[in-house]
Amino acid sequence: MINGEIPSGLPIPWGMVGGGQSSQIGYVHRSAALRDGSFALVAGAFDIDAERGRAFGQRLGLSAQRCYADYKTLFEAEARRPDGMRAVSVATPNDTHFEICQAALHAGLHVVCEKPLCVSSAQALELRELAQAKNKIVGVTYGYSGHQLITQAREMIARGDLGDVRIVHMQFAHGFHSAPLESDNPSTRWRVDPKFAGPSYVLGDIGTHPLYICGLMLPGLKIERLMCSRQSFVKSRAPLEDNAFTIMQYRGGAVGYLWACAVNAGSMHGQKIRVIGSRASLEWWDEHPNQLRYEVQGAPAQVFERGMDYLHPDALHDDRISAGHPEGLFEAWSNLYYRFALAMDASDRRDTEALRTIRYPDIDAGVEGVRWVENCVRSADAGGVWVDYC
Repeated sequence: MINGEIPSGLPIPWGMVGGGQSSQIGYVHRSAALRDGSFALVAGAFDIDAERGRAFGQRLGLSAQRCYADYKTLFEAEARRPDGMRAVSVATPNDTHFEICQAALHAGLHVVCEKPLCVSSAQALELRELAQAKNKIVGVTYGYSGHQLITQAREMIARGDLGDVRIVHMQFAHGFHSAPLESDNPSTRWRVDPKFAGPSYVLGDIGTHPLYICGLMLPGLKIERLMCSRQSFVKSRAPLEDNAFTIMQYRGGAVGYLWACAVNAGSMHGQKIRVIGSRASLEWWDEHPNQLRYEVQGAPAQVFERGMDYLHPDALHDDRISAGHPEGLFEAWSNLYYRFALAMDASDRRDTEALRTIRYPDIDAGVEGVRWVENCVRSADAGGVWVDYC
């Protein structure tokens, strides 16, 4: 159980690019990073408007001298300080991720980046090569993957509780963008503009979340080919999609279905993953993250509860409070930031053995998310045809 003890070598001096006052996700980053003392917020370039960003940083408790006008100044100035930051989180529009992450790695910083990591596989592979050369950690915020019952599902599948895996159904289908609210909402507007978002909207913005969870639960499952169909039901969003269906064929014969949607009217969140085997199925829903449903053919359904002693030890490791009390999004994000910090510290100490034991969405997860989006777009734009996964 995580109880607030700060491991040796932490906290890590940390800063942010983006995540300012009007950010949808900035507070979640800060809450998660600061919760366990793994990081200490020391600097930032929080807003494209320098004065607004400086004022916001001061309200967070930072000195005005460490609230910078832009990321370049942030990296340069902090590198000159003996107490300068060692890591940075990037919470900016998609089109800026590559250049900011690249600059951060060149400045000798560990990086936590919003997804998608960048807008092309070529960029993602370049970042991976640079991170390896600099011996720096790059984490990607697939925040929901920090829930403990994802680990429980992984262990149950690995020991054969489901039998042979046949089907994986994934979805992230909410209804909050069923109307064109981006006309009055800047934090949504950039997400549906290809200039800033890249080649997709819901595929990259939300579809990669269950895709990564699937990879955590089933690390041996590899896509051979896929077929994607995408739509822009709010016509002003074209060519970016607000709804998409993807069918995947995996090596070994299993199939997967992923529904990514922002126009599922009435749905609050709608992120679910169901793994169907030859003898049983597992289902996890992020609106009820403390329960994992296990259904054996011909037997009553079982519900596994977070925090109970019957769970796998690895699923209990990230608990923060005893069973019966609900945990959710902030705990999942905090678990990820805790792991990011441990990985960064191990990397700085060149402790490769410790690094191998820390499971978190890393640069490879970021590369795979970008690669999947590219293949989906390629299929959809060719008329929804099967394409070999490349």
